[in-house]
Amino acid sequence: MYATPQTDPRQDQRHTLMLRTAKVVCQSGEYLCLVRDVSAGGTKLQFFHDVPQEKRIFLELANGALYPIEQRWADHGEAGYRFAAPVVLEQLLTEASQFAHRPIRLRLQVPVLLTVDGHDFHAMLADVSRCGAKLNIDRRLPQGAFARFDAVGLPLRFGHVRWRAGNEHGVVFQDAIPLEELARCLYALQPCAVAPGGEHAGDGQTSIRAA
Repeated sequence: MYATPQTDPRQDQRHTLMLRTAKVVCQSGEYLCLVRDVSAGGTKLQFFHDVPQEKRIFLELANGALYPIEQRWADHGEAGYRFAAPVVLEQLLTEASQFAHRPIRLRLQVPVLLTVDGHDFHAMLADVSRCGAKLNIDRRLPQGAFARFDAVGLPLRFGHVRWRAGNEHGVVFQDAIPLEELARCLYALQPCAVAPGGEHAGDGQTSIRAA
């Protein structure tokens, strides 16, 4: 149901953002979304699954800017939120950053089986995007090595070890994960069940999602 006119943030001038990719940060996890439009008072988000049930969450843009938002209405995978604190609309619209634009990264801990040069390594996922992932492994893998990436609940991917820093390794996928597929996988995984020791919970075992 839509908000009443007295409290409807949509009465402000709205700016269409051409479905800009972002994420919402909830207690139950992080979820991909598309920013449909935005005004000084609020924003409309589109999800690829049910709207997260939490009413007070954060919207995080690709440049890392974080905005506290409160849900006002939800309907068939779309939801309207008002900003819980004043925003500088120009900064939000331009999404300015000192860093180059990069795909949205979502923090998620699930076991990963990484195969490099015919050897299997058990790792733990730290974050994932459509184009790659950051992993924690208890050994140093050769930079540039070809890798098979098999994470619980995520599509199988092949790629290369792009960088390493201590036990952290960055893997870049040869083929990006489609946005909608990644969004649905993340929704099904959070919060996720991780077997003791950080290994796969078992073949065919599904992870648990919050109700």
